[in-house]
Amino acid sequence: MKFLFLLSLLVLNGCGIAGPIDAAHKVSGTEGFVKYYIQASPFLLTSYERVKTQNAAVTVYIEGDGRAWLSKKRPSRDPTPKDPIALKLASIDPADNVIYLARPCQYTKTIDGSVCEKKYWTSHRFSSEVIEGMNNALEDIKRRRRITQFHLIGFSGGGNIAALLATKRKDVLSIRTVAGNLNHQLQSKIHNVSYMPASLNAQDIAPFIADIPQLHFVGGKDRIVPQEIYESYRKASGPSGCVHSHIVREAGHTQGWQSVWQELLKRPFDCVIDQ
Repeated sequence: MKFLFLLSLLVLNGCGIAGPIDAAHKVSGTEGFVKYYIQASPFLLTSYERVKTQNAAVTVYIEGDGRAWLSKKRPSRDPTPKDPIALKLASIDPADNVIYLARPCQYTKTIDGSVCEKKYWTSHRFSSEVIEGMNNALEDIKRRRRITQFHLIGFSGGGNIAALLATKRKDVLSIRTVAGNLNHQLQSKIHNVSYMPASLNAQDIAPFIADIPQLHFVGGKDRIVPQEIYESYRKASGPSGCVHSHIVREAGHTQGWQSVWQELLKRPFDCVIDQ
């Protein structure tokens, strides 16, 4: 059996960091974020939150797949990312309301009450249980922080989750992805690795969210999630005037995003809905 080793490549960077949790604290601690554990049945999820304005929208950053694999045939025992790209991007977002949301078992693997089976960061990483848990987290944030609507930003596999979450909600104002894996089936085919039949795929639901403003940032040097992944998603979206991309020529999968992120955030959404 072949495994999805390629997605673990993103976590092999940053090996000089003292530890994944230390890295997250270092990134978030100086930016006014507060760590919070969300009971998001069936998972316990970690968030870092900076909310200054209630009864307003919040931008939620969703982490990538993290440290899913140690080698081609050996899944990790803990998917916590050593280099939390989504958290780093959240930390330089100047908006008043910003929340970082980790994926199941990231930062919580050893905490009592956390449902952490390896399948949730390997074969079932985008399963209906995972999407339901992430959606429950948004409901908790909305209630607890008195939030009205969401802007969703997903890095890598977090982009797939952002799209899938949008199909379950009526309060998503926009979707952005960074190196977003919007078609994991095609990605598996490209890299000749095992498929994930238990996982949901953003490409399959693309037509149903095509009227939501979307901007997908593609790394010009990204060999893990190449441009054709986005192109397949765009084609599946149909004749939408709201689904667009922007290629960042010098960016790879994990490299080159932080230095340009604040400028990328300024790019407007172009959303024209046919009447």
